[in-house]
Amino acid sequence: MAVHIQLDRPHAYFTNLDIITGRVILSIFSEETISAINVKLECESRTRLAMPPRGDSRGGRGYRGGDRAQNELEVHKLLYKVQTVFPSAELLQQQGGEKLSFTLRPGPHEYPFQFKIPFNNSCSSTNSMLTNLHVSGARMEMARDTNRHVKKPLPPTLSGFPGEAEIQYFLKATVQRPAFYKENFRARSALNFLPIEPPRTAPNQRESYARRNHQFAPFVPLPQKQSILRKQSTGSISGTIPPQISIDGRLPDPAVITLNESLPLRLIVKKLNETTEIVFLKLLQVKLIGYTQIRAHELQRKETSSWVIVSLANLTLPLGNSNTPINKDMEIDKKLWSTIPLPNSVPPSFDTCNLTRHYELEIGVGLSYGSPGSIKVGYNLNMQILVFIADLQQPELTVQSLRMPVQVYSGITPPPALLAELAKRGGLSKANFGATQDATTKPFSISSSSQPPPFSPSSANIASSSADTAEDAPPSYEDAMAEDLAPVDGPRRDYQQPLAGPLVSDSKRTGLFSNERLFP
Repeated sequence: MAVHIQLDRPHAYFTNLDIITGRVILSIFSEETISAINVKLECESRTRLAMPPRGDSRGGRGYRGGDRAQNELEVHKLLYKVQTVFPSAELLQQQGGEKLSFTLRPGPHEYPFQFKIPFNNSCSSTNSMLTNLHVSGARMEMARDTNRHVKKPLPPTLSGFPGEAEIQYFLKATVQRPAFYKENFRARSALNFLPIEPPRTAPNQRESYARRNHQFAPFVPLPQKQSILRKQSTGSISGTIPPQISIDGRLPDPAVITLNESLPLRLIVKKLNETTEIVFLKLLQVKLIGYTQIRAHELQRKETSSWVIVSLANLTLPLGNSNTPINKDMEIDKKLWSTIPLPNSVPPSFDTCNLTRHYELEIGVGLSYGSPGSIKVGYNLNMQILVFIADLQQPELTVQSLRMPVQVYSGITPPPALLAELAKRGGLSKANFGATQDATTKPFSISSSSQPPPFSPSSANIASSSADTAEDAPPSYEDAMAEDLAPVDGPRRDYQQPLAGPLVSDSKRTGLFSNERLFP
């Protein structure tokens, strides 16, 4: 028998409220006896960190180190939905509700399924043994259950940290066979997920900013070479007054940038003293820095990722002129970055049980000053940006760095009906989105199949069956409304995550060999 999952409408990624429809296709070569066919929509957040050896001060509270480095594995099932596609409810009713076995004839068999993706996660306090079990080479690892759970919007698909952290969405089909000595058939299909962004505040005139001040040093000309006819002169300080400036980086308040869109950034330079010298822009670099906080029980680690958005050098763009008054805004031309979108590999900001992602925008501005000689006008290769090329003496080149905390949004707006209800409930804000359940460090009880039950070795089939047939957990406010809301009808932003590559041997970081993988 071969089992395959085929989606009716495959997307580059799915989002909240999307309806996933497809079919489980069985190719049977000889008669097979089965008891049920279940399809599951799941999201797993897995982290794995190396525990320091015994005697290492990095162990911290609750440290259980041994003679050598060990690994802590933490697994959270953020989404767990089950649908039994065979036998149907009508067929069970005809059979009196008893659990029977059914014999399928050779040939293709198709069973449709349908899921609707909710808004918020539904993490459980306990996982099944198969979920917690991980085999790495010749070693077997078992994740411990944890009491730290948060109830927040579903996070995006995350990769790029092989062997250390990963968030995966997938469909899984299981063909159960009644004979205990026969293995069940399974198929799995990975999904890419990008969540709906939180509600945005109404447009306003406020701006968040970062500022740096700088005082240029006086220009000291280079000494002239000694010749036969004149003596070597020593450098003397020029009589010109070097400018004192401030550099502002400004973003709308709150500071939000959007996936696949250009930065709403303003860069402003001001003169703070009376001077006839002209300030020139020499280089510009804008970089987005992402911080991923990884937690595995008592262990924590912060990983840093970066994306260069703008990198320009060898510029000579004058800002203002010799008569520019004090404190007058000299804004750098937005054309330098307004046509460059945020990369599609940047996951939106999120916070979940064992992973958190937040961002900073780092802006490097290179400035100089001088008196221009002849100024010429030119264009870049795209014939878009006006470039001023001046013959000038440059006394000093300073590079000032600005850092601004930002939030990255997906660009997928919530449905208007949901925004209207949230506004009625108590104000339209990010805090109200997904806030029906608060973050908690205490385990909460589960009485439904929306979470996988603990695995019992003596009753594996019973546990699996109860997980597939129990009732769903009480939904959150947004998820209750989602039952009546249509899928998002709007532009689909591109979102891609890098494929996980082979691990690099680094015992200090992960304690893994180069041929081992956390998630096979």
